[in-house]
Amino acid sequence: MNAVTPVPREKTLDNSLALLKEGYHFIQNRCETYGSDVFETRLLGEKVICMSGEEAAALFYDKDKFTRQNAAPKRIQKTLFGENAIQGMDGKAHEHRKQLFMSLMTEDRLQELADLTTEEWRARLSLWEKEEETDLFQEAKEVLCRVACHWAGVPLEEEEVKERADDFWDMVDAFGAVGPRHRQGRKARRRGEAWIKKIIHEVRDGELEAEEETALYAMAFHRDLDGEHLDSQMAAIELINVLRPIVAITNFIAFSALALHEHPEYHRKLKTADDAFFEMFSQEVRRYYPFGPFLGARVRRGFIWNDIKFEKGRLVLLDIYGTNHDPRLWEEPYKFYPDRFREWNGGLFDLIPQGGGDYYKNHRCPGEWATLRVMKASLDFLTKNISYHVPEQDLSYSTVRMPSVPESGIILSEIKRK
Repeated sequence: MNAVTPVPREKTLDNSLALLKEGYHFIQNRCETYGSDVFETRLLGEKVICMSGEEAAALFYDKDKFTRQNAAPKRIQKTLFGENAIQGMDGKAHEHRKQLFMSLMTEDRLQELADLTTEEWRARLSLWEKEEETDLFQEAKEVLCRVACHWAGVPLEEEEVKERADDFWDMVDAFGAVGPRHRQGRKARRRGEAWIKKIIHEVRDGELEAEEETALYAMAFHRDLDGEHLDSQMAAIELINVLRPIVAITNFIAFSALALHEHPEYHRKLKTADDAFFEMFSQEVRRYYPFGPFLGARVRRGFIWNDIKFEKGRLVLLDIYGTNHDPRLWEEPYKFYPDRFREWNGGLFDLIPQGGGDYYKNHRCPGEWATLRVMKASLDFLTKNISYHVPEQDLSYSTVRMPSVPESGIILSEIKRK
């Protein structure tokens, strides 16, 4: 009979406050302290196993061992994901719903998304040239809101762009929040669902035409395994799960601009670089800067892994930030170095800013390809289409605040068309 190795256990009654104080480094700090990729703690009164590293990620995405059902807290569902959405599904139902999202990620549709991103950035130039300063973070939210809605076939009036963009971001910003930020995210979620639900009804009633290749049409007329259309509430939630992640790329764009400023040698290189280097730079932004801190799942049935016992129903958190900065995977992990991806083999469980595993069968974000297209189009615009100055400002960002954003939002001045 195999011996079971005791998991390092936190001695405190509850570590929720420590999580809020340590943010992205919470799991990583303890893995280093215990000399283990796995430890047990208690969060919000519940026993939780935390894991980090490539082997842990591969385990986490074993569908026979883990389920996503009831893994995401209601506070996350009521802000970020929407209640009972694809993120909490398993088995054939999940694979069927995932295929719905992946069907939108064709080469033609992804290229259209990139082209729309370029067009929207260029459309802002005449306004920026007249302004003393421009807040890139706020601009990116609104640009990507226009892009997301246009690409998805969702009607959007110009006068509502800011409100919708802010709402989509507030859903994201509530992820690690308590108090006012969390309440703001819940209100944004309710407004967004009511807006999109009305549009779904209009499409189904024939009052609004939706083009067949769009996400609006796909969500409005998708049939689940039972052959029935999604109810209008769920169709709205899943359509928001297309729109919101595109607006969330704002975070990566802001950090891309920060990287260009802090590493001007790459700004110069990107002016004449090919697509391969744009990809490498974008991947390094996604690896290096903080985005999602961790992901959760529950043990489907009890098992033993590396002589460690995982009990049925136990909540398990996978450390995203720590895995993306694991020195066993990434040489000098706290150095910004895009060239590290020149020899990268495209592993499924080492670079996991938006999850790991197989796109079609696992819970890896279906929008990862879209993220890279939008990032590269935005980088192309910033390096080849405009010149600008970065005035003195607070460019710091916190690894405690989740999600992290540059403190100043990245202010640009003296913007000129090239």
